[in-house]
Amino acid sequence: MNRTDRLYALVEELRAVAPRPRSARWLAERFEVSVRTIERDVSALQQAGTPIYAEPGRTGGYCVSREHTLPPLNFTPQEAAAMAVALQSMGDSPFRPAAETALRKLVFAMRGDDAQAARDLAARVHFLRDDVAEARVPRLISDAVAHPRVLRIAYGDRAGTRTSREIEPLGYVERSGAWYLIAWCRLRDGLRAFRIDRILDVAVTTETPPPRTLTAEDIDIVYGTLEPLTL
Repeated sequence: MNRTDRLYALVEELRAVAPRPRSARWLAERFEVSVRTIERDVSALQQAGTPIYAEPGRTGGYCVSREHTLPPLNFTPQEAAAMAVALQSMGDSPFRPAAETALRKLVFAMRGDDAQAARDLAARVHFLRDDVAEARVPRLISDAVAHPRVLRIAYGDRAGTRTSREIEPLGYVERSGAWYLIAWCRLRDGLRAFRIDRILDVAVTTETPPPRTLTAEDIDIVYGTLEPLTL
């Protein structure tokens, strides 16, 4: 995520939870940068006129003025709870971080009584999980297609062989709960599907990849039928 995108996302994050504060450390972990970087970003936003202020104390942090928030949305408590259920079912989807942010914005922008009713309903829904820590997709991967940059990855294949590659992210494919990053692999000089939970390490470069198209025919899946996402 480049700085311009991060500044916008930082304001959206604060707006989603306003008037509650977010600490610099929490924001640094959220955006995978240093605390000092967050402090510089907040200072830049304040100088640009964004109504961010610091709330002191052990539970303090940065807040955005209520005047900078969204008007109430007419979502029902059941609709909000349904979105929360869908979010919990996303597993290691690369879109999960964005979905979490969207849900927080939605609940905050609801009318007060509806938002509380949604929280009360959500508290009655539970998920039975195995005692295994759920893997979270690094934000560098979840941002890979929306903000194209060449990535350097360490990848472990099905046999456990580890290789280092430079890839140009192009899209995603989901199959039976597993997500794949579709990318042009410079090591193999061709299109490859990288199962996200087998990407062992990732670093973003400053290089913008050349434009490439990606169609269902390019992906060349020999089993199943590809269904495009529609809005």
